[in-house]
Amino acid sequence: MNHISRIGRLLVVPLALTAALTVAAPGVADAAPGISTAKLRFGIVNEGGPLAGAELDRIATQAGEAPSVVMTYQDFRSQPPISQLDAVAARGATTMITWEPWAWGGGTVQPDFRTDRITAGAFDAYIRSWGTALARWGKPVMLRFGHEMNANWYPWADGVNGNGAGDYVAAYRRVHDVLRSAGAANVSFVWGPNVPDYGMTPLKGLYPGSSYVDQVSLDGYNWGTTQSWSSWQSASAIYATGISQMRNIAPGKRIIVAEVSSAEAGGSKSTWIKDAISYFAAKPDISAVVWFNLNKEQDWRFDSTAASATAFRDALARRPR
Repeated sequence: MNHISRIGRLLVVPLALTAALTVAAPGVADAAPGISTAKLRFGIVNEGGPLAGAELDRIATQAGEAPSVVMTYQDFRSQPPISQLDAVAARGATTMITWEPWAWGGGTVQPDFRTDRITAGAFDAYIRSWGTALARWGKPVMLRFGHEMNANWYPWADGVNGNGAGDYVAAYRRVHDVLRSAGAANVSFVWGPNVPDYGMTPLKGLYPGSSYVDQVSLDGYNWGTTQSWSSWQSASAIYATGISQMRNIAPGKRIIVAEVSSAEAGGSKSTWIKDAISYFAAKPDISAVVWFNLNKEQDWRFDSTAASATAFRDALARRPR
């Protein structure tokens, strides 16, 4: 989450260069390789990333259970994060990589990373090197390419950075095909828009197709009253439209809540946490909830207060097993 959004207004905020996220993803017919289907999974985005073992241990203690998947953000200059994959696997968890086709810190206008250049093959050698490395590594890994593409705060979105309608889908498919041709059968592809909002590109025209997507995800936050444009919103108010659209666009795919949190101002964060986890746990096609545990634009951490930390631990403990 590298932005601020609201109905009627989209703003850009600089990217935090790296974070780690935990998520799990079961499946129906299109299940990701090696991902459990047992229950709603707990996920985390933490400050130090997959290599921050002490931080992840502390989070596990606070939450009452260890994250089952850790996500790392990588840009299109990064090398395959094998050491991070190894660290996550050693914890008995799975990595999700959010792969961002840009250079961190370069803003939304980056002509070198236009999506039509990806489709034309300009990055094939680089993408293939990732595919070869991930295939050689061999264990299950989830890859979320070009997330939040329905908004305007990233240079891979249609209508941004010189990209035209349909360019994102074509680039996503190219990345998929090159990775698969390199032997990366252990990679599960995740398509991950932001929750729909006023002024965003409709999701239907951004979906690469069922043969290119193994799982889908959504990102959404309760900003409370922290902004002039925001108000306190429940998880259902934030997510209901997006979940409905996902079910229509990608029937049979399991849904990951890939980035979620609540601010403190405007209501009770502890109650919000309890209600949100209950809301997601009641939906059998939602496979994971990933908490954005950073003190960034707001203090999004689940332990921002003692009451919130207790609510988070209790909500996880009470969800269906």
